[in-house]
Order: sequence, then C-alpha cells, then structure tokens
Amino acid sequence: MKASIHLLTSLTLGLGLVSAQAEQPVLKVCTAENEMPYSNQAGEGFENKLAHYVAEQLGRKLETVSWTDPRYYIRDYLDKGLCDVVMGVDAGDPRLLTTAPYYRSGYVFISREQDGLDLQNWDSPALKTAKRIAFAPGTPAETMLRAIGRYNDMFNYQQELVGFKSKRNQYVKYDNDKLVNEVASGKAEIAILWGPAAARYVKASATPLTMTLIPDDAHRADGQQVGFQYSTAIGVRKGEIALLEQLNHLIRTHQDDIEELLAEEGIPLLEQPEVALSMNP
Repeated sequence: MKASIHLLTSLTLGLGLVSAQAEQPVLKVCTAENEMPYSNQAGEGFENKLAHYVAEQLGRKLETVSWTDPRYYIRDYLDKGLCDVVMGVDAGDPRLLTTAPYYRSGYVFISREQDGLDLQNWDSPALKTAKRIAFAPGTPAETMLRAIGRYNDMFNYQQELVGFKSKRNQYVKYDNDKLVNEVASGKAEIAILWGPAAARYVKASATPLTMTLIPDDAHRADGQQVGFQYSTAIGVRKGEIALLEQLNHLIRTHQDDIEELLAEEGIPLLEQPEVALSMNP
C-alpha cells in the first residue's frame, strides 16, 4: 500500500513538474547566426550571455531565433512576430521601442603596446604616418579617415580585409577578429573599431595591444560632428509596452550584474549621459 502511495505521489510530482515547465513563458530573442563577438548559433557571444541572463531574470525560457543578414532582421523577424526582443540596438532607434540603455561605449584606436603610438584623437601624428589602418566601411572611422585625407591611401588595403560577400545584394562583412589581428600580427599599425566588437580579441591577443577610446568631439571638413560614443539598449516591437517596462525595471535593478558581464568581456564602458538615462522611464 505504501509503495502504491509512493508511486502515486511520484507521478503527481512528476506531472506537476512537467506542467510547470510547459507553462513557463518563452522569451524569443533575435540573435545573429554568426556575428561574433555579439552572438552565434553556439551561444558564444556576449549578447547570447546577456539574453540568457535577461530571460532568467524575467522567469522565462529562452528561445533564440537566428538571423543571417543584419540589414533586415528588424523588418523580417521582430516586426513579423518571430521574436520578442532584440539585443544590442542603438538607444532611441526609431524602428522599434528601446529600453533604457544597459551600456555605453565608443570606438577605439587599437595599436601594439610595443609600438608606443600616442593615439589620443584624430590629430595624432601616428594617423598621418601609418602605412596601414584597418577599419570597416560605413562607420565613423571611414568618415574621419576621409576628413584627414587618409581614406584613399587605405583603399586597396581595405579590399584585402573583406571576410565575406553575399550573393544577395552584395552584403559585405568584415570580421572583427581579423581586423584586430592585422594589428597584432604587425600587418597594420592601427585599427579603428567599435570597442565592444574588438574587446574580446584585444583581450585574447598574444601580442599586447593598447585600446584607446576615441573622444566624442570629432568634426568633418564641413564642420558637422561625427559621433564615436553610443548608448546600447534592448529593442522590442512597437506596442509591446508591458514587456518594455519589465525590461526597463530589470536593467535598472540589475545594472551592476550587467556591467560585470560586459567588463568580463573587456568592453570599455562609459557613463551614460543624462538624456540617455531619462529615456523610456
């Protein structure tokens, strides 16, 4: 009789556990299939880790939805309801609702420690004399290299750095680890990259590298300011106010844990400006 009661109790508990697991809400997060160090299908990126942390704190089961082309993932995935959340978007991106920023960082100059280059800003002499400067096109780095007259000098070298080119609409990809390695190996004297994209590879480099944040006070030849420091947020679909509020609460109450995760990655972190902190109260 006792054995029967024990079996019945075990079955009841087991069914209760299965029921609880089945009822646990899911958080679908859009992540890149292969855009390291942010994310990949193996879950090795720092945004993969952040997504796990966010889902855990919300009491939800994480489900990742992978995209391959960064140009269309909001339109083709988030807007169509294939995922609920997008990690790592610019704070205030008008295409979606964005949370309060969970970190702020900037573009960096990267050089070999042994070279002792004095890279403080765009007037630094090393930028005038460097034979090779690694950078990705379409970034503020390209804008300023044009402004200081070095873009054309780097054009042929830049073509050597292309890591991938898609057949559809010629999507061109530059691998962050390759750009950092150009400096580590001595093929280039300087690399100019988004700090969070470079940090992991700078930290792991066998050749000691120096990473210097670029001041956010650069201007083009026509006087227009070029931004080099940005705040990053989590994005949700327009209209999803309840989820946005939950994420905002999580960010504000767990900021120390989030920053610890980012610091482990080696990402250079900056103080948030007041205007960023006041977004989406």
